Formats: sequence, structure tokens, C-alpha cells
Amino acid sequence: MKIFLLLILLLNLTFADFIGITPKILQEKIDENVVVIDIRTPPEWKELGVVPTSKKIMFFNQAGKYDVENWLNEFSKYVKDKNQAFVLVCRSGNRTGVVGNFLSNKLGYKKVFHLEHGIKSWIKENRNTIK
Repeated sequence: MKIFLLLILLLNLTFADFIGITPKILQEKIDENVVVIDIRTPPEWKELGVVPTSKKIMFFNQAGKYDVENWLNEFSKYVKDKNQAFVLVCRSGNRTGVVGNFLSNKLGYKKVFHLEHGIKSWIKENRNTIK
């Protein structure tokens, strides 16, 4: 039983720095000048628009390939250190889950947020996008 509780505690600590947020909380983050990074592809940005103030930095291309070094180079222009808060946005929340966990668990970023259910949840609440 003690081992089971320890495992649960460790799992919670592992993902403690990667937090899913709602569109309402994202708006609060925008109002606080937190950086928003949209990791979708250019056709997706064109189709659905982007959350206002978003920085567009594609992570996975349309074929599902990625260039971590190039992406991190662009990312570092907006997120200056590992304690700076930022929010990741994709179409439905799946890609930001992968990227967010990577940034939090592998690279040590401390305040990683992502928009749960992606831009679709933002649009579903009739929030403004920029095309």
C-alpha cells in the first residue's frame, strides 16, 4: 500500500508543472500578458484563426514531423527562462499535451499551461480569433 501511495505522489509531482486551462482562464492569462504560443500548422491558423496575442510557432508539420532545435530557437525569443509562464495552444489539446509534457518534464520549464481541448474550446465559447 505504501508503494502504491508513493507512486501516485510521484506521478502527481511529475505532471505538476503542466496544467490544462479553460478558455476563461486563458483570457485571464492574456490579460496578465502571459505569452501564448500556437503550435498548429499555417493552414490551421488560416482556417480557424488564432487566439489574440498568440505567437505562431509550428511544432509538428502537416506530415507530423518536427525540428525540436529550430522550434526551441523560436520559442526562446518569447519565453526567456524556465520560470516564465506560457500557454500552448493547438487544435484539440493533443499536440500541446505532447509538447507541454516535453517542456515540463524533460526540459524543466516550471509554468507550462495548455488550452484544454485546444482552439476548438476557445471558438466554442464564441471567443474572438484573428485570421
